[in-house]
Amino acid sequence: MKQRLVVIGNGMAGARFVEDLLARGGGERWQIIMFGDEPYGNYNRILLSGVLAQSHEPSDIFINPLAWYEENDIKLHAGVRAARIDRGARVVHGMEGVTEPYDKLVLTTGSRALVPPMEGMKGKDGAPKEGLFVFRTLEDCNGIAAYASRCKKAVVIGGGLLGLEAARGLLGHGLEVNVVHLMGHLMEMQLDARGGALLQTRLEQMGLRVHLRKNTKEILGEERASGVRFEDGAKLGCDLVVVSAGIRPNVELAREAGLLVERGIVVGDDLATTDPHVHALGECAQHRGRTYGLVGPCWEQAQVLAERLSGRKPRATYAGSRISTKLKVMGVDLTVMGAREAVTDEDQEIEYVDKKRGVYKKLVVREGKLAGAILLGEAESATRFLHAFDRGARLPDDPAQFLFPAAEAAGPQGVLEMPDEAQVCNCNGVSKGAILASARGGKRSLKALCEATRAGTGCGSCKKDVKALLESCVGDAPAEDPSVHWYVPGVPLPKPELIREIRLRGLRSVSSVFAVLANGREDAPSKIGLASLLKTIWGKDYDDERDARFINDRVHANIQKDGTFSVVPRIYGGVTTPAELKRIAEVAERHGAKMVKITGGQRIDLLGFSKEKLPEVWRDLGMPSGHAYTKAFRTCKTCVGTDFCRYGVGDSTALGIAIEKRFQGVESPHKMKLAAAGCPRNCSEATTKDLGAVAIEGGKWEVYIGGAAGSRVRKGDVLCVVDSHDDVLKYMGRFMQYYREHAKYLERTYDFAERLGIEKLRSVLIADSEGIAPRLDADIQAAVDAYVDPWSREAAEPVHPAQFAGELKGEEPRLVPLRLVPGVRR
Repeated sequence: MKQRLVVIGNGMAGARFVEDLLARGGGERWQIIMFGDEPYGNYNRILLSGVLAQSHEPSDIFINPLAWYEENDIKLHAGVRAARIDRGARVVHGMEGVTEPYDKLVLTTGSRALVPPMEGMKGKDGAPKEGLFVFRTLEDCNGIAAYASRCKKAVVIGGGLLGLEAARGLLGHGLEVNVVHLMGHLMEMQLDARGGALLQTRLEQMGLRVHLRKNTKEILGEERASGVRFEDGAKLGCDLVVVSAGIRPNVELAREAGLLVERGIVVGDDLATTDPHVHALGECAQHRGRTYGLVGPCWEQAQVLAERLSGRKPRATYAGSRISTKLKVMGVDLTVMGAREAVTDEDQEIEYVDKKRGVYKKLVVREGKLAGAILLGEAESATRFLHAFDRGARLPDDPAQFLFPAAEAAGPQGVLEMPDEAQVCNCNGVSKGAILASARGGKRSLKALCEATRAGTGCGSCKKDVKALLESCVGDAPAEDPSVHWYVPGVPLPKPELIREIRLRGLRSVSSVFAVLANGREDAPSKIGLASLLKTIWGKDYDDERDARFINDRVHANIQKDGTFSVVPRIYGGVTTPAELKRIAEVAERHGAKMVKITGGQRIDLLGFSKEKLPEVWRDLGMPSGHAYTKAFRTCKTCVGTDFCRYGVGDSTALGIAIEKRFQGVESPHKMKLAAAGCPRNCSEATTKDLGAVAIEGGKWEVYIGGAAGSRVRKGDVLCVVDSHDDVLKYMGRFMQYYREHAKYLERTYDFAERLGIEKLRSVLIADSEGIAPRLDADIQAAVDAYVDPWSREAAEPVHPAQFAGELKGEEPRLVPLRLVPGVRR
């Protein structure tokens, strides 16, 4: 008969322990019961900032959904808090009258947000003030995101990792974000003063405002947070306050049960508490006087306890963890390990600083070995640093040679030279050996390997290493995963079949596609691609769902790294007038544009507007959108053609204007940049654009497709030679429509043209070998006819009251639903 194992806590540590136990056959020995405070399966807290920033849906970050517990015969009390432990009777009492007896009990109660003592935390009714949040759980995240839509300015109290991640998420909402930190530099638990200062510079360049050595004493406002007051008397106004000043282990349950508790629940090397029937691990556990707030030690503890309780290694012990981690702080690479600074006079410190690139490297050398290191703003050396630290390798007599080794003396440079036990994925605690074993065991595509091991599914920074390990097992040609042919990852169909099913079933919204073709499972990364495809298929009859659009498409402007937006009005063919230029200058001055720039497409870009200003900017400009923010036709670059140029043989200016007026706003799998050149001298670079037209002698025009002049350079293929502007428009439009229908999402025209080949494209588009040319012409005309300038429409009547981040009038903020119902739109 199985014994009863009760686990209190369904966070990353608790769920990981249960996974490890099952992987070692523990399911044959134990009947597993779990208590989880939150009403769903466990999720990756590392990605919460992505949910807050709206780059991830809540569903994206779940590790084990509720169905996983049922499939593994685990009884999960989801949303039920464990209230009391009766150690004498060996029973856990939960809320709502739930009781569960145990033979072994494992506490993985984790930690909670540390809230410093401050005045003004509550309103007159004794409830927490509106607009005051902590940042720790998915529920916190949803509450902040919903409230942020009403706000313009936020204060984050805490400049550690979690505080900066909260700040990153709020910047994604277009808010002015101020980080208030008690200490003299950011992330003092991981960085020294120089590294913290360099990180601060990088983050301020992204638009963050940092206030150091500030002790917050009061939250201002009556019933709603309106600012903060510091110990020195200074004040800082805001609409939203997020407290992220550290964490505190959740130990109350253990203390009330009579277990030994200091800072955390005290455990020995066997991870048992002072009661041999009760174990603890993760952030709530204190081992040899130390608690850990990183996932790496949690994974090590989970593995040791799983070995013991599964019976595989009943004497396995935990001796503590050497702290090393790789992470991203607001997109900045950071690797830290061991000591931050020298401790004795014999210790050596070697530093390298590149302020321009934002790179900081530091070694702490003790007795000839790497005792600690900081690597900020550069990821390439991380593997070599971690290898030397984990192995205790002896460094050269001159440690600077290790910092900047000659190629032949660099030693282990990449993941292939690391030992099998070395950790590759820090987010999910996956070793090199586990990845190799999975690849050798049949996971022979990158997608299958990542899904099987979870490596690369957190922040994604290790994915290149996972790919290198896969290729070392299977050669340079890993097995092709069928999903590479799917148009989007969340719907298992190639594009032609997906289009056929959408048309056949009349699916006009993204949610209906998921409901009918994906078993009701919504996939956030697939939404934008599906929205583009549905708009191509249905035109004005497409059912637009706002949550399927990226922020740029929701507000028709291009978001910048500081959270402001740029506005690029349409300037047909690059030809403007003094009155138009004057109007642009007045708008830039009136609304405080941070920069005015001539773009590579012969247009004027006005940068630095807050989201709420966009409608007023558009109204004052009185010009149509240049669509510089979406996957669509962007612009048609022109030369002066026959009007002024002595070499011109074709009126490229008139043609460029005609092209822009015809195709403005036509969406496509990726952006399309066009050009028209008045002679073969090609001053407008038409041969290296997605589509181009070049005038040649005899009044004719060469129509080019698939050119590129970005990260790769490719001269376009000549699709045809025509006699008139009308024919140029005809064949450009025909290619556009065929590209819209057959290209993969985010596949540029040059990749598309190479994949199909110019002979195939000429056969279909010029010779009409498939008999679809008239239909292509009609469909592109329908797309043209359906165009409405979004600036003129939504400046007068926004789609949603919160579209441009003003106050929600007559509406309360709503939490994003976590349980998604098939076929029901949010």
